[in-house]
Amino acid sequence: MKIGIIGSGNIGGTLTKLLAGSGHDVAVANSRGPDTLGELVAEAGDGARAATVEEAADFGDLVVVAVPVVAYDGLPADRFEGKVVVDAGNYYPARDGQIASLDSDSTTSTELLGERLHGARMVKAFNTMNYRPLGEEGQPGAPRERRLAIFLAGDDEQAKGTVAGLIDELGFAPVDTGSLAEGGRRQQPGAPAYNNPMRAEEAEAALSG
Repeated sequence: MKIGIIGSGNIGGTLTKLLAGSGHDVAVANSRGPDTLGELVAEAGDGARAATVEEAADFGDLVVVAVPVVAYDGLPADRFEGKVVVDAGNYYPARDGQIASLDSDSTTSTELLGERLHGARMVKAFNTMNYRPLGEEGQPGAPRERRLAIFLAGDDEQAKGTVAGLIDELGFAPVDTGSLAEGGRRQQPGAPAYNNPMRAEEAEAALSG
């Protein structure tokens, strides 16, 4: 699959290495430009290349957005039409500043991103797990019950299925938390699922409890 990754920090960088290592073609970008991505691309191997934000968005059939919420307005909104877009970020007021609609819980950060990226098929995923277990604890050959859960939410079932397939491929257990509105809230900072590594069965029990 052709995958664009926008953001080369802990999560974006880790996913670049994991997905390129799994045989996908990855174009990774950040706000500082392709010239700053040489080390990451070298670590990721032949499947990865450095790109501008616009190039990464155009390249990917699926695009991971792993940038601060405050950076959403800088994304090229017209490049995401019809694409599966994975929001791997979280709202942190201390970093992003106060955003009234998120502070009041009238929407979620992924829904906010979706309003910006017209026509994108939004999925929330890869935002609840620290980058260290994400990079080190996938078990592609293990049965589901032994895998750590990665949560995902979305309103487009086909898009969620595509993202669930990637999660499974990386050796984790995809666990569906529901719609962007309901499920997205179940994944945000402060929720029981956030930064709380669980095996698949435990994660599903926690959601149903």
